[in-house]
Amino acid sequence: MNHKHKKGWIFLLLCPPLILAVVTFIVMWLWNCLLPDILGVKTITFWQAMGILILSKILFGGFHFGKGMRDFKERKMREKMAGLSPEEREKFKEVWKDKCSGGFFNRNNG
Repeated sequence: MNHKHKKGWIFLLLCPPLILAVVTFIVMWLWNCLLPDILGVKTITFWQAMGILILSKILFGGFHFGKGMRDFKERKMREKMAGLSPEEREKFKEVWKDKCSGGFFNRNNG
């Protein structure tokens, strides 16, 4: 293995924790600069900021690790749809149209 590939692995291993640390520091800095004056809350530590960041990602954003998995699922669905005959495709569309036509609040229970 040459040195060029070793540097790439080191970069891949160091980059995500470094980005997390920088984003956590930014959250801590913004919290401590803005919220104590605006809302009268206490200042927070680095680890509390990381906890808030992780909690907000879980509650509001989820963890999206790139588009890879979404692209894989879309590609797999397209392959399935391509394998259907025109009649099967129409039947599939009708079934989903019936499922989605009622809207969220107008669904029949049962």
